[in-house]
Amino acid sequence: MSTKRNPLVKLGKIGQSPWLDYIHRGLIESGGLARLVDEDGIRGVTSNPTIFEKAISGSREYDGQFRSLASSGKSVPEAYLDIATEDIRRAADVLRPVHDATAGSDGYVSLEVDPDLAYDTQRTISKAEELFRAVSRPNVLIKIPATREGLPAIEEVIAGGIPVNVTLIFSVKRYEEVAEAYIRGVERLIAAGGDPRSVASVASFFVSRVDTAVDKLLQATIPKWPGSPRAEMALDLQGKVAVANARLAYAKFRALFSTPGWRELAAKGARVQRPLWASTGTKNPLYPDVKYVEELIGPDTVNTIPPQTMDAFRDHGVVLDTLTHREREAKAVLADLGLLEIGLEEVCETLTREGVQSFADSFSKLLTAIGRRLESAGGA
Repeated sequence: MSTKRNPLVKLGKIGQSPWLDYIHRGLIESGGLARLVDEDGIRGVTSNPTIFEKAISGSREYDGQFRSLASSGKSVPEAYLDIATEDIRRAADVLRPVHDATAGSDGYVSLEVDPDLAYDTQRTISKAEELFRAVSRPNVLIKIPATREGLPAIEEVIAGGIPVNVTLIFSVKRYEEVAEAYIRGVERLIAAGGDPRSVASVASFFVSRVDTAVDKLLQATIPKWPGSPRAEMALDLQGKVAVANARLAYAKFRALFSTPGWRELAAKGARVQRPLWASTGTKNPLYPDVKYVEELIGPDTVNTIPPQTMDAFRDHGVVLDTLTHREREAKAVLADLGLLEIGLEEVCETLTREGVQSFADSFSKLLTAIGRRLESAGGA
Protein backbone atom coordinates (compact mmCIF):
# COMPACT_ATOMS: atom_id res chain seq x y z
CA MET A 1 0.00 0.00 0.00
CA SER A 2 1.32 3.44 -0.89
CA THR A 3 1.74 5.90 1.93
CA LYS A 4 -0.74 8.23 0.20
CA ARG A 5 -3.54 5.67 0.57
CA ASN A 6 -2.49 4.30 3.97
CA PRO A 7 -5.07 5.31 6.62
CA LEU A 8 -2.39 5.20 9.33
CA VAL A 9 -0.38 7.83 7.46
CA LYS A 10 -3.52 9.92 6.93
CA LEU A 11 -3.99 10.16 10.72
CA GLY A 12 -0.91 12.36 10.85
CA LYS A 13 -2.42 14.77 8.34
CA ILE A 14 -5.33 15.40 10.73
CA GLY A 15 -2.94 15.88 13.64
CA GLN A 16 -3.15 12.52 15.39
CA SER A 17 -0.01 10.47 16.01
CA PRO A 18 -0.37 6.68 15.71
CA TRP A 19 1.81 4.86 18.26
CA LEU A 20 2.40 1.13 18.47
CA ASP A 21 1.17 -0.49 21.69
CA TYR A 22 3.73 -3.28 21.57
CA ILE A 23 7.45 -3.92 21.86
CA HIS A 24 9.81 -6.86 21.66
CA ARG A 25 13.44 -7.14 20.70
CA GLY A 26 12.87 -9.09 17.50
CA LEU A 27 10.67 -6.34 16.11
CA ILE A 28 13.50 -3.87 16.60
CA GLU A 29 16.38 -6.09 15.47
CA SER A 30 14.58 -7.28 12.33
CA GLY A 31 13.92 -3.74 11.14
CA GLY A 32 10.17 -4.21 11.62
CA LEU A 33 9.83 -1.14 13.81
CA ALA A 34 11.79 0.97 11.34
CA ARG A 35 9.44 -0.17 8.55
CA LEU A 36 6.40 0.77 10.61
CA VAL A 37 7.90 4.24 11.06
CA ASP A 38 8.76 4.63 7.38
CA GLU A 39 5.70 3.00 5.78
CA ASP A 40 2.89 3.53 8.30
CA GLY A 41 3.90 6.82 9.86
CA ILE A 42 4.20 5.29 13.34
CA ARG A 43 5.46 8.03 15.65
CA GLY A 44 5.89 6.30 18.99
CA VAL A 45 5.88 3.08 20.99
CA THR A 46 4.38 2.21 24.35
CA SER A 47 5.23 -0.62 26.72
CA ASN A 48 3.80 -1.92 29.96
CA PRO A 49 4.50 -4.87 32.28
CA THR A 50 2.04 -7.10 30.40
CA ILE A 51 3.77 -6.43 27.07
CA PHE A 52 7.21 -7.11 28.55
CA GLU A 53 6.03 -10.27 30.29
CA LYS A 54 4.71 -11.70 27.01
CA ALA A 55 7.83 -10.64 25.08
CA ILE A 56 10.34 -12.11 27.52
CA SER A 57 8.43 -15.24 28.58
CA GLY A 58 7.70 -16.47 25.08
CA SER A 59 10.90 -15.62 23.21
CA ARG A 60 14.45 -16.87 22.75
CA GLU A 61 15.52 -13.39 21.60
CA TYR A 62 16.86 -12.60 25.06
CA ASP A 63 18.95 -15.76 25.56
CA GLY A 64 22.30 -14.07 25.00
CA GLN A 65 21.53 -11.27 27.42
CA PHE A 66 20.29 -13.72 30.04
CA ARG A 67 23.56 -15.63 29.83
CA SER A 68 25.49 -12.40 30.30
CA LEU A 69 23.29 -11.30 33.19
CA ALA A 70 23.58 -14.68 34.90
CA SER A 71 27.37 -14.76 34.56
CA SER A 72 27.64 -11.28 36.08
CA GLY A 73 25.49 -12.30 39.05
CA LYS A 74 22.68 -9.80 38.44
CA SER A 75 19.63 -10.02 40.67
CA VAL A 76 16.15 -10.38 39.20
CA PRO A 77 15.29 -6.64 39.56
CA GLU A 78 18.67 -5.68 38.11
CA ALA A 79 18.15 -8.06 35.21
CA TYR A 80 14.70 -6.63 34.51
CA LEU A 81 16.06 -3.10 34.47
CA ASP A 82 18.85 -4.06 32.07
CA ILE A 83 16.53 -5.93 29.70
CA ALA A 84 13.75 -3.34 29.69
CA THR A 85 16.03 -0.33 29.31
CA GLU A 86 17.92 -2.07 26.48
CA ASP A 87 14.69 -2.58 24.51
CA ILE A 88 13.47 0.94 25.23
CA ARG A 89 16.86 2.42 24.31
CA ARG A 90 16.93 0.57 20.98
CA ALA A 91 13.38 1.57 20.12
CA ALA A 92 14.14 5.18 21.07
CA ASP A 93 17.08 5.15 18.70
CA VAL A 94 14.85 3.95 15.84
CA LEU A 95 12.39 6.75 16.61
CA ARG A 96 15.02 9.43 17.16
CA PRO A 97 14.70 10.79 13.58
CA VAL A 98 10.98 11.35 14.21
CA HIS A 99 11.81 13.09 17.47
CA ASP A 100 14.34 15.34 15.76
CA ALA A 101 12.12 16.09 12.75
CA THR A 102 9.24 17.15 15.01
CA ALA A 103 11.48 19.22 17.30
CA GLY A 104 10.72 16.92 20.21
CA SER A 105 6.95 16.80 19.79
CA ASP A 106 6.89 13.12 18.82
CA GLY A 107 9.05 10.03 18.42
CA TYR A 108 8.75 8.77 22.02
CA VAL A 109 8.98 5.36 23.69
CA SER A 110 7.30 4.79 27.06
CA LEU A 111 8.62 2.82 30.04
CA GLU A 112 6.48 2.28 33.12
CA VAL A 113 7.42 2.79 36.75
CA ASP A 114 7.10 -0.47 38.68
CA PRO A 115 3.31 -0.88 39.18
CA ASP A 116 3.70 -1.99 42.80
CA LEU A 117 4.69 1.64 43.54
CA ALA A 118 1.38 3.06 42.25
CA TYR A 119 0.23 4.15 45.71
CA ASP A 120 3.60 5.45 46.91
CA THR A 121 4.35 9.00 45.79
CA GLN A 122 7.97 9.32 46.86
CA ARG A 123 9.09 5.92 45.58
CA THR A 124 7.35 6.62 42.27
CA ILE A 125 9.33 9.85 41.93
CA SER A 126 12.60 8.07 42.75
CA LYS A 127 11.91 5.23 40.32
CA ALA A 128 10.95 7.66 37.53
CA GLU A 129 14.26 9.47 37.98
CA GLU A 130 16.15 6.15 38.03
CA LEU A 131 14.49 4.88 34.84
CA PHE A 132 15.07 8.13 32.96
CA ARG A 133 18.76 8.05 33.87
CA ALA A 134 19.05 4.38 32.96
CA VAL A 135 17.57 4.76 29.48
CA SER A 136 19.55 7.95 28.88
CA ARG A 137 17.59 9.08 25.84
CA PRO A 138 15.69 12.37 25.43
CA ASN A 139 12.79 10.64 23.65
CA VAL A 140 11.63 8.39 26.47
CA LEU A 141 8.46 8.98 28.46
CA ILE A 142 8.27 7.59 31.99
CA LYS A 143 4.83 6.15 32.68
CA ILE A 144 3.22 7.06 35.99
CA PRO A 145 -0.28 5.78 36.88
CA ALA A 146 -3.03 8.30 37.55
CA THR A 147 -3.75 7.19 41.10
CA ARG A 148 -4.36 9.84 43.75
CA GLU A 149 -0.82 9.24 44.96
CA GLY A 150 0.44 9.50 41.41
CA LEU A 151 -0.79 13.08 40.92
CA PRO A 152 1.87 14.79 43.10
CA ALA A 153 4.49 12.48 41.59
CA ILE A 154 3.51 13.66 38.10
CA GLU A 155 3.92 17.30 39.11
CA GLU A 156 7.27 16.65 40.77
CA VAL A 157 8.73 14.63 37.92
CA ILE A 158 7.62 17.18 35.31
CA ALA A 159 9.09 19.98 37.45
CA GLY A 160 12.34 18.00 37.39
CA GLY A 161 12.42 18.07 33.59
CA ILE A 162 11.49 14.44 32.93
CA PRO A 163 8.95 13.66 30.15
CA VAL A 164 5.93 11.74 31.45
CA ASN A 165 3.23 9.46 30.08
CA VAL A 166 0.41 9.44 32.64
CA THR A 167 -1.33 6.08 32.39
CA LEU A 168 -4.57 4.46 33.61
CA ILE A 169 -6.85 7.50 33.27
CA PHE A 170 -10.50 6.52 33.01
CA SER A 171 -12.60 9.50 34.13
CA VAL A 172 -12.84 13.08 32.90
CA LYS A 173 -12.46 14.29 36.48
CA ARG A 174 -9.19 12.41 36.93
CA TYR A 175 -8.02 13.58 33.49
CA GLU A 176 -8.53 17.19 34.59
CA GLU A 177 -6.53 16.56 37.77
CA VAL A 178 -3.72 15.02 35.70
CA ALA A 179 -3.63 17.98 33.29
CA GLU A 180 -3.54 20.43 36.19
CA ALA A 181 -0.67 18.50 37.81
CA TYR A 182 1.22 18.70 34.52
CA ILE A 183 0.62 22.44 34.22
CA ARG A 184 1.81 23.02 37.79
CA GLY A 185 4.93 21.00 37.04
CA VAL A 186 5.63 23.09 33.94
CA GLU A 187 5.16 26.31 35.91
CA ARG A 188 7.67 25.11 38.51
CA LEU A 189 10.14 24.01 35.84
CA ILE A 190 10.04 27.43 34.18
CA ALA A 191 10.28 29.25 37.52
CA ALA A 192 13.45 27.25 38.27
CA GLY A 193 15.00 28.27 34.96
CA GLY A 194 14.36 24.97 33.16
CA ASP A 195 13.46 24.55 29.51
CA PRO A 196 9.81 23.42 29.13
CA ARG A 197 10.47 22.24 25.58
CA SER A 198 12.27 19.23 27.09
CA VAL A 199 9.20 17.86 28.85
CA ALA A 200 6.68 16.50 26.41
CA SER A 201 3.84 14.65 28.09
CA VAL A 202 0.79 12.59 27.18
CA ALA A 203 -2.26 11.70 29.25
CA SER A 204 -3.28 8.10 28.49
CA PHE A 205 -7.07 7.90 28.63
CA PHE A 206 -8.29 4.30 28.54
CA VAL A 207 -11.26 3.55 26.32
CA SER A 208 -12.44 0.01 25.54
CA ARG A 209 -12.25 -1.14 29.15
CA VAL A 210 -14.92 1.44 29.99
CA ASP A 211 -17.36 -0.07 27.50
CA THR A 212 -16.59 -3.57 28.77
CA ALA A 213 -17.48 -2.56 32.32
CA VAL A 214 -20.45 -0.32 31.52
CA ASP A 215 -21.99 -2.75 29.00
CA LYS A 216 -22.16 -5.39 31.74
CA LEU A 217 -24.06 -2.96 33.96
CA LEU A 218 -26.38 -2.00 31.11
CA GLN A 219 -27.11 -5.66 30.35
CA ALA A 220 -27.95 -6.21 34.01
CA THR A 221 -30.31 -3.22 33.90
CA ILE A 222 -32.40 -4.38 30.93
CA PRO A 223 -34.31 -7.20 32.77
CA LYS A 224 -35.38 -4.75 35.48
CA TRP A 225 -37.68 -2.88 33.05
CA PRO A 226 -38.56 -5.36 30.27
CA GLY A 227 -39.99 -3.66 27.21
CA SER A 228 -39.86 -0.22 28.82
CA PRO A 229 -38.18 2.97 27.50
CA ARG A 230 -35.45 2.46 30.10
CA ALA A 231 -34.67 -0.99 28.73
CA GLU A 232 -34.53 0.45 25.20
CA MET A 233 -32.21 3.21 26.45
CA ALA A 234 -29.92 0.63 28.04
CA LEU A 235 -29.78 -1.32 24.80
CA ASP A 236 -29.03 1.81 22.81
CA LEU A 237 -26.22 2.94 25.13
CA GLN A 238 -24.17 -0.23 24.76
CA GLY A 239 -20.88 0.51 23.03
CA LYS A 240 -21.35 4.28 23.22
CA VAL A 241 -20.20 5.31 26.71
CA ALA A 242 -16.43 4.88 26.33
CA VAL A 243 -16.20 7.08 23.25
CA ALA A 244 -18.51 9.70 24.79
CA ASN A 245 -16.35 9.72 27.91
CA ALA A 246 -13.18 10.19 25.84
CA ARG A 247 -14.76 12.94 23.74
CA LEU A 248 -15.61 14.90 26.90
CA ALA A 249 -12.00 14.48 28.04
CA TYR A 250 -10.92 15.91 24.68
CA ALA A 251 -13.24 18.89 25.14
CA LYS A 252 -11.72 19.43 28.60
CA PHE A 253 -8.25 19.26 27.03
CA ARG A 254 -9.14 21.97 24.53
CA ALA A 255 -10.47 24.18 27.34
CA LEU A 256 -7.53 23.66 29.73
CA PHE A 257 -4.90 24.33 27.09
CA SER A 258 -6.46 27.49 25.66
CA THR A 259 -6.57 29.68 28.78
CA PRO A 260 -4.58 32.93 29.01
CA GLY A 261 -2.40 31.33 31.69
CA TRP A 262 -1.53 28.42 29.44
CA ARG A 263 -0.84 30.71 26.50
CA GLU A 264 1.76 32.49 28.64
CA LEU A 265 3.46 29.18 29.36
CA ALA A 266 3.27 28.17 25.70
CA ALA A 267 4.96 31.44 24.73
CA LYS A 268 7.89 30.29 26.87
CA GLY A 269 8.09 26.97 25.04
CA ALA A 270 5.69 24.76 27.02
CA ARG A 271 4.08 21.91 25.09
CA VAL A 272 0.46 20.83 25.47
CA GLN A 273 -0.02 17.51 27.20
CA ARG A 274 -1.72 15.58 24.42
CA PRO A 275 -4.53 13.14 25.17
CA LEU A 276 -3.49 9.60 24.27
CA TRP A 277 -6.24 7.08 23.59
CA ALA A 278 -5.20 3.78 25.19
CA SER A 279 -6.88 0.37 25.33
CA THR A 280 -8.11 0.86 21.76
CA GLY A 281 -8.28 -2.76 20.68
CA THR A 282 -11.91 -3.86 20.33
CA LYS A 283 -12.75 -6.41 23.01
CA ASN A 284 -16.39 -7.03 22.03
CA PRO A 285 -16.54 -9.01 18.76
CA LEU A 286 -19.92 -7.43 17.99
CA TYR A 287 -18.26 -4.02 17.60
CA PRO A 288 -16.19 -2.90 14.59
CA ASP A 289 -12.54 -3.92 14.89
CA VAL A 290 -11.39 -0.32 14.35
CA LYS A 291 -14.09 1.32 16.48
CA TYR A 292 -11.78 2.93 19.04
CA VAL A 293 -9.53 4.35 16.37
CA GLU A 294 -12.11 5.67 13.89
CA GLU A 295 -14.31 7.27 16.55
CA LEU A 296 -11.46 9.13 18.32
CA ILE A 297 -9.59 10.98 15.56
CA GLY A 298 -8.69 14.62 16.04
CA PRO A 299 -5.89 17.19 16.25
CA ASP A 300 -3.29 17.16 19.04
CA THR A 301 -3.94 13.56 20.06
CA VAL A 302 -2.21 10.18 20.08
CA ASN A 303 -3.75 6.75 19.59
CA THR A 304 -1.64 3.86 20.87
CA ILE A 305 -2.76 0.92 18.78
CA PRO A 306 -2.14 -2.82 19.34
CA PRO A 307 -0.72 -4.72 16.33
CA GLN A 308 -3.93 -6.55 15.35
CA THR A 309 -5.96 -3.34 15.41
CA MET A 310 -3.22 -1.54 13.51
CA ASP A 311 -3.38 -4.17 10.77
CA ALA A 312 -7.17 -3.80 10.57
CA PHE A 313 -7.03 -0.02 10.41
CA ARG A 314 -4.35 -0.10 7.72
CA ASP A 315 -6.64 -2.38 5.71
CA HIS A 316 -10.01 -0.61 6.02
CA GLY A 317 -9.80 2.34 8.40
CA VAL A 318 -11.62 5.57 7.55
CA VAL A 319 -9.94 8.84 8.57
CA LEU A 320 -12.22 11.70 9.55
CA ASP A 321 -12.13 14.18 12.45
CA THR A 322 -14.51 12.51 14.89
CA LEU A 323 -13.52 14.49 18.00
CA THR A 324 -13.97 18.16 17.24
CA HIS A 325 -17.37 19.65 18.18
CA ARG A 326 -18.76 16.36 19.53
CA GLU A 327 -19.20 17.52 23.13
CA ARG A 328 -22.98 17.99 23.05
CA GLU A 329 -23.56 14.50 21.67
CA ALA A 330 -21.22 13.01 24.28
CA LYS A 331 -22.96 14.81 27.13
CA ALA A 332 -26.31 13.42 25.99
CA VAL A 333 -24.96 9.86 26.13
CA LEU A 334 -23.68 10.29 29.68
CA ALA A 335 -26.88 12.04 30.76
CA ASP A 336 -28.87 9.01 29.62
CA LEU A 337 -26.47 6.76 31.53
CA GLY A 338 -27.17 8.82 34.64
CA LEU A 339 -30.92 8.28 34.17
CA LEU A 340 -30.26 4.57 34.44
CA GLU A 341 -28.56 5.19 37.81
CA ILE A 342 -25.17 3.93 36.62
CA GLY A 343 -22.39 5.98 38.20
CA LEU A 344 -19.60 6.36 35.67
CA GLU A 345 -17.21 7.91 38.19
CA GLU A 346 -17.48 4.84 40.42
CA VAL A 347 -16.95 2.58 37.43
CA CYS A 348 -13.83 4.51 36.49
CA GLU A 349 -12.44 4.39 40.04
CA THR A 350 -12.88 0.61 40.05
CA LEU A 351 -11.19 0.34 36.66
CA THR A 352 -8.20 2.30 37.94
CA ARG A 353 -7.74 -0.07 40.88
CA GLU A 354 -8.19 -3.09 38.63
CA GLY A 355 -5.75 -1.67 36.09
CA VAL A 356 -3.07 -1.13 38.73
CA GLN A 357 -3.62 -4.66 40.05
CA SER A 358 -3.51 -6.16 36.55
CA PHE A 359 -0.18 -4.48 35.77
CA ALA A 360 1.16 -5.45 39.21
CA ASP A 361 0.20 -9.09 38.56
CA SER A 362 1.90 -8.99 35.16
CA PHE A 363 4.98 -7.42 36.71
CA SER A 364 5.13 -10.18 39.32
CA LYS A 365 4.82 -12.84 36.57
CA LEU A 366 7.52 -11.03 34.60
CA LEU A 367 9.96 -11.06 37.52
CA THR A 368 9.23 -14.76 38.12
CA ALA A 369 9.91 -15.53 34.46
CA ILE A 370 13.15 -13.55 34.57
CA GLY A 371 14.22 -15.45 37.68
CA ARG A 372 13.66 -18.77 35.92
CA ARG A 373 15.52 -17.64 32.82
CA LEU A 374 18.45 -16.42 34.92
CA GLU A 375 18.60 -19.74 36.77
CA SER A 376 18.46 -21.68 33.51
CA ALA A 377 21.11 -19.47 31.87
CA GLY A 378 23.36 -19.80 34.90
CA GLY A 379 23.25 -23.56 34.65
CA ALA A 380 23.85 -23.67 30.92
